[in-house]
Amino acid sequence: MNPDERVKILIVEDEPILAMELSDSLEDEGYDVVGTANNGRKALDLFKRQPVDLLLCDITIKGDWDGIQTVQHLVAERPVPVIYLTALTDRETLDRAKQTYPAAYVNKPYQLHSLRTAIELAIHNFTARATPTPANQPVITPSERDVLGREAILQINDYLFIKQNYQFVKVNLSDLLYLEADNIYTTLYTTGRKYVLRLTLSGILERINQPELVRIHRSYAVNIHKVDSFNEAEVSIGPQLIPLSRSYKDDFLRHFLHR
Repeated sequence: MNPDERVKILIVEDEPILAMELSDSLEDEGYDVVGTANNGRKALDLFKRQPVDLLLCDITIKGDWDGIQTVQHLVAERPVPVIYLTALTDRETLDRAKQTYPAAYVNKPYQLHSLRTAIELAIHNFTARATPTPANQPVITPSERDVLGREAILQINDYLFIKQNYQFVKVNLSDLLYLEADNIYTTLYTTGRKYVLRLTLSGILERINQPELVRIHRSYAVNIHKVDSFNEAEVSIGPQLIPLSRSYKDDFLRHFLHR
């Protein structure tokens, strides 16, 4: 990748070892860490001098400004997507942080795959909001849609972000009931609504890290926690009867009986 094409990240973190580890991890992932700051004023100075695509900020940094105040000063210079790193979950802190409209919160200790997904989602959504759709936008071909389909579903911790009408919708994994495939389309049924994606069932299951989602048929996967009953041929989730294929039965029983 051309260095100019890499996402440029400014890290605001007052724990030196954590800042160094975070910087090294992000560089290894292909991001360009343009600087690290251990306080708000240094962050503002770096922000003014460096091109920054995304701000990664600890909420509880020391100094004249905490992380939330630091973000307020930086985005007043120019808007960028913000991800907070935090070990705090108290309501007062979250309410203050929400006033800066962050793209995501990542809990400490962070998981690199969750942080990477949060960064990609933050950049995608920020860019989508900032870029107007031209009136003469070309029609997307089927092959191009296949490429876009690979970004149709993302996961951060216990949540999925499902692309619907050019934006990502947050879905709690615990709300998933079952998945139903129809050729290259798959419908995700939740407790509140359903989502249709242009992805195969296998493609979706590869993208979701959720052991409770178990394939029971060529065209179906179910959330074990939502199963009400089953027999030799069917699984029931609420009023829905879902076929249980012979070829997937043993795997289903292993998952179910080992809960």
